[in-house]
Amino acid sequence: MDFKLDNSDAHAALRIKDFRWFVSARFSLTFAIQMQSVIVGWQIYQLTHDALSLGLIGLAEAIPFISFSLFTGHVADVVSRKKIIVFSNFAYFLCAIVLLVVSTQLHIILDEYGVFPIYVIIFITGIARGFLSPAQGAYAAQLVPRELFGNASTWNSLIWQIAAVTGPAIGGLVYGFAGIGYAYTLVIILTATGLIFFTFVSNKPLPERTTKESIRQSLSHGLKFVFNNQIIVSAITLDMFAVFFGGAVSVLPIFADQVLHTGAKGLGLLRAAPAVGAIIMSIVQAHHPFFKNAGRNLLFCVFGFGISIISFTISKSFYISMFVLMLSGMFDNVSVIMRSTIIQLYTPNEMRGRVSAVNGIFIGSSNELGSFESGVAAKLLGLIPSVIFGGGMTLIVVAAVRRFAPKLKKLKL
Repeated sequence: MDFKLDNSDAHAALRIKDFRWFVSARFSLTFAIQMQSVIVGWQIYQLTHDALSLGLIGLAEAIPFISFSLFTGHVADVVSRKKIIVFSNFAYFLCAIVLLVVSTQLHIILDEYGVFPIYVIIFITGIARGFLSPAQGAYAAQLVPRELFGNASTWNSLIWQIAAVTGPAIGGLVYGFAGIGYAYTLVIILTATGLIFFTFVSNKPLPERTTKESIRQSLSHGLKFVFNNQIIVSAITLDMFAVFFGGAVSVLPIFADQVLHTGAKGLGLLRAAPAVGAIIMSIVQAHHPFFKNAGRNLLFCVFGFGISIISFTISKSFYISMFVLMLSGMFDNVSVIMRSTIIQLYTPNEMRGRVSAVNGIFIGSSNELGSFESGVAAKLLGLIPSVIFGGGMTLIVVAAVRRFAPKLKKLKL
């Protein structure tokens, strides 16, 4: 099935007030989360100097996220999605406050228990994210008409990527120049701003459900819908394994310290480089979408992502490394926009929460599980061989999907 998307107005989605408030709130919260990620990563690396400890950050968030996601997807289809988003944002706000207090006022806790309390806080943010992700994905589709799904996905991605650029860069710079207290304080301010902006988005009614289902039946129908649709499941699979095996970001503190010989400031720039590339590609796609040969373009770009990760690994130059990471972000951005547009177009409104949850389990958790995989692989294989292995696995996954998912290869939007 092919869909006709309206690409005549590059700014069409942004002309809708609720969508503007939504992406503004998402920008602020994403900025804060990305800042917090680089701050926590550098803080734990300074305390442990251990690759596995960095990988455990991702695992601490992934475990609750995966555990709760299917249930929270069901919740997003039966409870006000706006309320879920607001309460989840508030949880992030509280966790940022606790991180600040533990890191600046209650040193005795870290002295006594090491980095374990930080993992506990990240575990709680994983629960919040488990509720936030499906509600946010489902709610975004209610803010724009169907013909603007592609345009909205592009701007959603662009706003997210801008936050992903500025968040790590500002996080590293503030940490490096002003200290951890000021860095976490800025995270608190940004989460509060996102919370306020989300309250300005109009409340949208839940779609009517034609049949009554138990929770078990509801979850089962969501899973069956995804796995019975070759296009959706293959698009998710591509993105999932690319992120899982291509997750060099989690070990960037080690590259910054041992390979490229830069500190927290350089780490922030390295973390921001993929998002710089994604921003460039988002702007290109807003004006010249790649939907005509969507399946072919998706396969090509995930392959390019794997090549970029391998190229980054063999670089010894800080600037070349930044450039290659930027290319990885450009390729990844095409994948993100294609996948999110496919899911929105092929998913009935009353199932968006559950499908978003399944998507979140495979895609969202792959970031954290990929961080864990990168940490374990770096511990077992060594830093550079482990990342080369990950990039190579990404290329193998592309070849497999191209072979076994012909509908995706032929997809046009």
